[in-house]
Amino acid sequence: MSTKIVQGVPMPGWPMRIFKGLVLLVFCAVVIIPFVGVISTSVAPNKQINESGGLVLLPKSVNFAAYESLFAGGVVTQALFVSIFVTVVGTLLSLTVSCLLAYALARPAFTAGRPILLIVLFSMLFSPGIIPTYLTVKGVGLLDSIWALIVPTMISAFNVVVLRAFFMNLPNEITESARIDGAGELKTFTYIVLPLSKAVLSVIGLFYAVAYWNAFFSALLYLNDSKLWPLQLVLRTYVINDTQLGSAELGTELLPPQASIQMAILVVSIVPILVIYPFLQRHFAKGVLTGAVKG
Repeated sequence: MSTKIVQGVPMPGWPMRIFKGLVLLVFCAVVIIPFVGVISTSVAPNKQINESGGLVLLPKSVNFAAYESLFAGGVVTQALFVSIFVTVVGTLLSLTVSCLLAYALARPAFTAGRPILLIVLFSMLFSPGIIPTYLTVKGVGLLDSIWALIVPTMISAFNVVVLRAFFMNLPNEITESARIDGAGELKTFTYIVLPLSKAVLSVIGLFYAVAYWNAFFSALLYLNDSKLWPLQLVLRTYVINDTQLGSAELGTELLPPQASIQMAILVVSIVPILVIYPFLQRHFAKGVLTGAVKG
């Protein structure tokens, strides 16, 4: 069996290429089929869901009753607004604070940079623990507050280290020319450094957004008021724990099957990240490699 050589690299023969394609197809099916089943069950008619035992791969018709019940103004609608607020506001605050801290640590003239960097690295290795964190949140009065979902996790040490590495690898000539023109540190950071950091900011912003969107443990610890629950805690309560959603929780009298409602909650919790990711994907590899490998 002959082997082709393309640009000095030997290429496998057709049997091996077909085998690799089949293996890749199987892995893709393992990932896609459950997701298709979730979407199909959420829009399948009631009769087909009951006949199939709660999971439908190909719906005979499309029925959006589950989504209508979710967005009727009940607990899921309220949780969705909480999650959107926490994700948007938390991501903006985290990016702002992390960028300012990383830029300060990247400046050679910042004399306190090394001890602060050691503190940041120390926090990556040793976690304070659940009880001390809870007592701190309670001590500052954030219990049963939506800010308890943002403030305790506002800064990620890993993201700060990646941003610092990126800022350190920016050409010094650019910042020096800005200072010669009379720009201060804040102006240089705002008008020079940030526009050059779009790739890494997109990646770090995605990290923060996914973390805020998927977080439920903070709400489980700090929130007793169900009106402040984010979507992921609702997902855990009514899907993973299999708690029944009734008319009081959904705000409507017409209730689709519980399986359809649960799958609809899953779709609502997954789709926003799937929609955002393609717009940031082209920056992903560049931002992480530039921030983490160089320097």
